[in-house]
Amino acid sequence: MSAAQGAAAPRPVWADLPLAAGTVDRANSLALRRSRNLDTGTALLDHVIRHAENDPERVAVVDGERELTYRALVQDVEAVRGLLLARGTGAGDVVATVGTRGFETPVVFLALESIGASYLPVDPAWPAVRVRDVLGRAEARLLLDYTRDEDVANAARSAAAAENVALLVLPVERQHHGFPERSGSDRSYETRYTIFTSGTTGRPKGATVEHQGMLNHLWAKVHDLSLSPRDSVAFTAPLVFDISIWQMLCPLLIGGRVVVVKDAALRLPRWLIGALDAAEVSVVELVPTVVGWLVDEVRRAGEGSLASLRRLLSTGEELHPGLAARVLDALPGVAVVNAYGPTECSDDITHHVVTRADLVRDRIPVGSPVVNTSLYLLVQERDSSWRAAGPGETGELFVGGICVGLGYLNDPEITGRAFFRDPFDPLSPTGRLYRTGDLASFDAGLVHYAGRSDRQVKVAGVRMELDEIEAVLSRHPGVERCAVVVSEDGGHSELVGHYSVLAPVSPEELQKSLDAVLPPAMVPRRWHRWDALPLTQNGKIDHRALRAAGAPSREEAS
Repeated sequence: MSAAQGAAAPRPVWADLPLAAGTVDRANSLALRRSRNLDTGTALLDHVIRHAENDPERVAVVDGERELTYRALVQDVEAVRGLLLARGTGAGDVVATVGTRGFETPVVFLALESIGASYLPVDPAWPAVRVRDVLGRAEARLLLDYTRDEDVANAARSAAAAENVALLVLPVERQHHGFPERSGSDRSYETRYTIFTSGTTGRPKGATVEHQGMLNHLWAKVHDLSLSPRDSVAFTAPLVFDISIWQMLCPLLIGGRVVVVKDAALRLPRWLIGALDAAEVSVVELVPTVVGWLVDEVRRAGEGSLASLRRLLSTGEELHPGLAARVLDALPGVAVVNAYGPTECSDDITHHVVTRADLVRDRIPVGSPVVNTSLYLLVQERDSSWRAAGPGETGELFVGGICVGLGYLNDPEITGRAFFRDPFDPLSPTGRLYRTGDLASFDAGLVHYAGRSDRQVKVAGVRMELDEIEAVLSRHPGVERCAVVVSEDGGHSELVGHYSVLAPVSPEELQKSLDAVLPPAMVPRRWHRWDALPLTQNGKIDHRALRAAGAPSREEAS
C-alpha cells in the first residue's frame, strides 16, 4: 500500500531527552494542553470537492478581478493533477514550486496533495545558489513553474537544470475533465509540505510537516477564530513562510473565500486598506510592523475603513502592549489575536485574544495552546539534564502532540538537536517532542513569551535578555519600533538601542525611562534613531542589519 493510500511511513528512531528524576510526572502536572477529536486524516481536497458538489458556483478564490468558483477550482486541480501524473509524479515525491501568490497557488497545492506528493515553495527572488542548495537537499523530483514570466523564474530554472531536476511549466490554458473523485483514504502520515527557514549554520533548513499536523492547525484556526463559510480570509503571506499555508487553505476547508492580496497592495497602508475593503475581508493576519502602519492609516482615514474586518491576527514578531493599545483604540469592533508558533510545529501552537487588561502587562501573552497540542516548560541543569520548571518559573518551551513535524528534510544532524522522543505522552500521535529554543512561563493557563534562549548575551560580565530590554523600551509612548543589539566596536561589548518614533523623544529620555526599571548594566548608553528600522523580507526587524550599522559615537547618541 502506498503512502497515498494511507500507509504510515517508517518512523525514525528519535533520541531521548536526558531528564532528571521525577521530571515526567512533574512536567505533566504543569503542562498546558487541549484535546479535541478532529478529522485530521481526510484529504483537504475531499472537503473542497464536497463544497463544489453542494454549491458549485460559490466563490472560492478572489484574485483581483478574477473569481474562481468551487467548481472551477476542483476542475483546475484535476487538470494540474493530470499534468503532474503525466510527468511521473507520485506519492512521496518532493515537488518544488515557483510562482507568485495568486489563485493558482492553492490549485497547485491541492493537486500535489491529491497525488500524495509534498509541496516545497521556492521564492522567485532567491538567488540561484540558494535555490540549487534547497533543491539538492530536498532531493526534489520536479520544479513546477507557474510564474508566467521566464525572467522572474530564471534563477529557479537554472538551479533546477544544474541539479538535474525536471521542469514543468504550467500552461495558461488547461484541459478540464470534470470533477476529481474523493480519495476517501487516510492521509494522516503523508508528508504534506516543507518550508525552508534560516539556519544558524548559514544554510537554510527544511522544516517538514505531516498532513495530520497541517489539518489540525487548519481546524484550530476554524475553531479559535469562529470561521464560517461567510468569512473572507486575506492571503497576504509570502509563499515561503508557513502562515501562507493556512491563509490559502483554511477558508477552502469550510467553504469560505480566499482573497489574494498582491504585494503591490502591501506597499502602502491605504492601498492595503483599499484591497481589504474592496473584497470585504473579515480576517487578516499581518506582522506587527504592518499592523502599525495599518492602524495609523485607519486613524487618518476615519470611520468606515475595514468595516467588514472582525479578526486581526498579529504574528511573526512580538506584539507589544503599546501597539496592541493602538489597534484596540482604532478598531474597537475587531478582535486582536496574538498568534505564536514555530514552522516546525505546523505553524501556530497558541492563540490569544488581546484584552484591555493585557495592556498593563510588560508583555502580551501568546495565549493558550491550540487543540491537540501539549506544551511543557523545562529547565536545563548544569549536568545537561532537564527538569520541570516550577510554577511561575521561566523555562524553555517544548511542544508535543499532533502538530510536531517530521524534522528537517534530509538533515538528521540538525533534526537531532531539536526533535526528541516524547517522554511525556505515550499516546502521542507523532511520538515526537520539539525544543523551540524560546523561553516562557505559564500563568493561569496562558503562555507568557520571555524571549529567545539564544538572545541571552553577556555584557560587562552581566548575563541579560535583549528581549527584556526591548519589552521595556517599547512601552515608552514615543517609541514606534525598537531593537537592542550588542556592538563589538572597539574590542568590547556594548549595548546599542535602535528605535523609530511616534513622537519626538531624546536618547536621554529613553535612558531615563529604562534606568527607572532596569539594572544599569541593561540600559544602552548608545542610541541610533531611524526613520524606519530595517526589516527582513517577512517584515521582522533585521537585527543583522542593525549590527552591521554599527554604533554611533557617544556624541551622536546624545
